[in-house]
Amino acid sequence: VFNAETAELLSHHQVEIKQEFPREGWVEQDPMEILNSVYECVERTCEKMNELNIDIANIRAIGVTNQRETTVVWDKTTGEPLYNAIVWLDLRTQSTVERLLKRIPGKNKTFSKFKTGLPLSTYFSAVKLRWLLDNVEEIRKAVEDRRAMFGTIDSWLIWSLTGGKNGGIHCTDVTNASRTMLFNIHSLEWDPDLCKFFDIPMEILPKVRSSSEIYGLMVCFPESGALTGVPISGCLGDQHAALVGQMCFQDGQAKNTYGTGCFLLCNTGQKSVFSEHGLITTIAYKMGKDKPAFYALEGSVAIAGAVVRWLRDNLGIAKSSQEVEKLAAEVGTSYGCYFVPAFSGLYAPYWEPSARGVITGTVALQEKRRFSLKDLMKISHMLYIILDAMNKDCGIPLSQLQVDGGMTNNKILMQLQSDILCIPVVKPSMPETTALGAAMAAGAAEGVGVWSLNPGDLTAVTCERFEPQINPEESEYRYARWKQAVMKSMGWETSDGPSNGKPK
Repeated sequence: VFNAETAELLSHHQVEIKQEFPREGWVEQDPMEILNSVYECVERTCEKMNELNIDIANIRAIGVTNQRETTVVWDKTTGEPLYNAIVWLDLRTQSTVERLLKRIPGKNKTFSKFKTGLPLSTYFSAVKLRWLLDNVEEIRKAVEDRRAMFGTIDSWLIWSLTGGKNGGIHCTDVTNASRTMLFNIHSLEWDPDLCKFFDIPMEILPKVRSSSEIYGLMVCFPESGALTGVPISGCLGDQHAALVGQMCFQDGQAKNTYGTGCFLLCNTGQKSVFSEHGLITTIAYKMGKDKPAFYALEGSVAIAGAVVRWLRDNLGIAKSSQEVEKLAAEVGTSYGCYFVPAFSGLYAPYWEPSARGVITGTVALQEKRRFSLKDLMKISHMLYIILDAMNKDCGIPLSQLQVDGGMTNNKILMQLQSDILCIPVVKPSMPETTALGAAMAAGAAEGVGVWSLNPGDLTAVTCERFEPQINPEESEYRYARWKQAVMKSMGWETSDGPSNGKPK
């Protein structure tokens, strides 16, 4: 919860969501757990506000932000999901992608680039939905009976929170729609030809709205009824919300978010710029029904903060991100060892689903401190690749990088990032910029009007600044060695492996 005049964070609560890995490369979440976590966070946050003597009746609007591409299909008559949510970095659809490619002249992955801004990849929602229709009989039957609804997590939440089976609003916003591969980013409508190509019935798709308008009103919560009747009036995919929260409203302004993955977005204004270097074109935001759409170039890294979870849960090297930072601080060099955690393939600029994690250059004295340092170095190097591509596409090198997300609390990572990119890295003192962007969109909506998005009205935020401390030659040497390691990570998996069977 934020103060609409000062952008001050007043209260918050968070819950970690479980991830399930039924097979190699498969990543799922329980949609009901996601919904219940929202209920819990609202209840606990409102309790904290009461303890601070802040009247929750002052909450004027609610914004939703979500991990994009994660795909859910549910039954509109029962309100129940028909299968687990397939998470954005899930790889089960590699065989689906390869089958679809055979239908495209020249097997051109970028066949829809100028409509959608996206390459054909396991990453985007359309191939996940195609897999569900091909492999889950319950979903296929629900579609035939006209009971099925498709959505990314924003759609599932808004529908559930506005009444669900009793009149819930089935909608999404332009930013989330632009990540499905079914949406024309110029006409701002679902594309009939793409729906036909993927063989997806258009009647199961949500209505596409702007990022800032009243979609519906909150219904009563299970416990206290907190926020009943408050409008849900903001919706942005998480990376777009962070772009807004970082106030990157001008052409050429960019931010990078360090979350489960790592995402660099650069605002290109009302003009859609198409990359020649492996980046994707996406809608940045559309702040009102009658307002223009703004666009962005994006570079995506599948694995960033998720590596800390991997070090913790799989290798037992660290118990928390704070311990990773402490261990990395104790060692001065990686001794020429590089770590490429391509657990979900490689995204921008390679778009190579066959890649898998590798550790190269290991010597006998390697220990968990150096693993921790390599973890941070690989994130910094992947961003170097993306920033290099973005500078080439935009023609104007970025002079500084605005950053946000949980991993920005790691000062060693931020300094490494500045060293490797050879530009300053600027981190706001309040790291919850994704939630802030959703709040800004909600508060600025017509009919709410408590938050101004005019640049002159926006409150300046205090920032911490990291300046480069190594010379460019050293940075280029590290980058060249890193690229050698990336090449070694490719070509490890095909769709013929054991991970592409039907669900049990």
